[in-house]
Amino acid sequence: MTKVQQAESACRAAAAAVREPDDIPASEAVRLYETLERAGRAIAASKTLLAKRVAASEQWKRTGYGSAAEHLAQISGRSLGAARSELETSDALTQLGATKDALLDGQVSEAQGQIIANAATVNPEAERNLIKKAQRTNHQELREEAQKAKAAADRDPAATHRRIHADRRLSRHTDAEGAWNQHARGTIADGSIISSELDRLTDEIFRARGKAGTRECRDAYAFDALVEMARRSSGLRHGDASDRKGTRRLNAPQHLALLRLDISALWRGYVEGDELCEITGLGPIPVEVARERLGDAVLKLIITKGVDIASVTSLTRGPTQAMHYAKLWTSPTCTVEGCTRTIVEYDHVHGAEYKDTRHTRLDEIERCCHTHHDLHTLHGWALVAGEGKRPMVAPDDPRHPANAPPPATGPPADAGAEQADLFTAANP
Repeated sequence: MTKVQQAESACRAAAAAVREPDDIPASEAVRLYETLERAGRAIAASKTLLAKRVAASEQWKRTGYGSAAEHLAQISGRSLGAARSELETSDALTQLGATKDALLDGQVSEAQGQIIANAATVNPEAERNLIKKAQRTNHQELREEAQKAKAAADRDPAATHRRIHADRRLSRHTDAEGAWNQHARGTIADGSIISSELDRLTDEIFRARGKAGTRECRDAYAFDALVEMARRSSGLRHGDASDRKGTRRLNAPQHLALLRLDISALWRGYVEGDELCEITGLGPIPVEVARERLGDAVLKLIITKGVDIASVTSLTRGPTQAMHYAKLWTSPTCTVEGCTRTIVEYDHVHGAEYKDTRHTRLDEIERCCHTHHDLHTLHGWALVAGEGKRPMVAPDDPRHPANAPPPATGPPADAGAEQADLFTAANP
C-alpha cells in the first residue's frame, strides 16, 4: 500500500509540473507527453486488474449501488458502459497472460487492452497477433482486426448474424446541452447499405465545400450527409432548383460497396483459414448473407483465389476501372500504416512517377489520403518498399527507397510467375 501511495504522490507532482504547459519548452513537450503516457498506462493497467477485486468485495451493495459497474463508474467519473468494459477486461485477464503483461509493460493502452481481451476471450489464438497489431496501427484498424478474429472463431456465423439482426435497434435522444443524438446497432450487411450512401454523400459534400474554401472535419460532413440523405428520401434536395411540382426528386448514383469474397468460400458455403467474406471497411459477413446480397445493386463484387492481383498497365495518368477495383481489394483505406482515412487519391510510388514513366501500372500506384499524398509530392516522403499497409518515411530515413542499396545483378525474374485470378462482376 505504501508503494501505491508513493506512486500517487509522484503522479500529483508530475501533474503540478505541467500545470502551466506554456512554460514547458516546445522541444521537450513530446518527450514529456510520452513519459506521462507510459506512467498513465501503468496506472490504468493496475486499476483494470484491481477492478474484479472491487466487485468481489461487494462494497457496492453496502453503499447503495445496483451493481459493481455502477460503483466503479461513480468512483472513476466515467460512463456505466466504460465501467462494465473495465470489469469484463479484468475478468478476462485471468486467462490472458500475454495481454496482462502487455498492459503492465505499457505496450498497449487501456482501450487497446479492452479490445484485445474482448476478442481473445473468444479466439485465444489471436491474442499475440492483436498485441503486435496494437503496437503498429491505430485504434480503428485494431478494432477491425479484433472483429475479424472474433468472426474467425465463430462456429455459426449465420446464427450470430440472425441474432444481431433480431436485436437491431436505433435510439435517439436529446442530451443535457440540447444536442440531438442517435445510436444504431445492426448487422454489417444492413449497415453497409447505410454506410455506402453516407460515404457517397459525405464525399460529395467534402468536394463541394472544398471548392467553396470551407474546411471542417469529416465527422461534421458525415452528419450533414445524414441530413441530406433524409431530405432526398423525402424527395427534397437542399439548395436545388425545384421541378415543375415544386420539389426535385433524385435518382442519385449509388455509392460503391465492395464485397470481398474468396471463390472457394462461395462454393463451400463458409470460410476457412485466411479466406475472406467481408464488406470492405465494415467487416465479415456470413457467406449465405453474401450470396443473398450478390444480386443487390449497391454491391460490386471481387472474387479472388488469393490476395495478389495481376498487373495492369495504362498509358494515362489515372487508374483504369479494373485497377480501381483491384486496389479497393488490397487497400480499402490509405496505404500508409496507421492511417484509415477513406478519402484517398492515387499516388505513383517513388521511382515510378508518371512524369518519368508516362504510364500507370497497378504495382506502381498506391491509394493515399490527401495528407500523405502531399508529403510524397511536396516534401519527398515515400512508402517503404513492400506491399499492403506500410510506413511512409522522410527522405533522410534509411528505409526511404532513395536510400536503398542498388539491386543485386542476377538472372531475370521468371516472367511467367503465377498471378492470382481476378474477377469483377458486371456493372449493376
